[in-house]
Amino acid sequence: MQIEQVEKEIATIRLNKEELVILNNVLNEVCNGLDLKEFSIRVGTPRENVEELLAQIGKIIDAME
Repeated sequence: MQIEQVEKEIATIRLNKEELVILNNVLNEVCNGLDLKEFSIRVGTPRENVEELLAQIGKIIDAME
């Protein structure tokens, strides 16, 4: 991972394919592999936000192949 820029509300980073796959797998486990009660409290955001991030990362990985 390379940190490009960090501001108060946004960060710009570069991830290689391996790092994206790791992030994808972790998000997939959180969304689909674990039965988390109070998901939004434990994760810090509603499940729908995590699922959307997971979908976006999946599209990026697919585009890299």
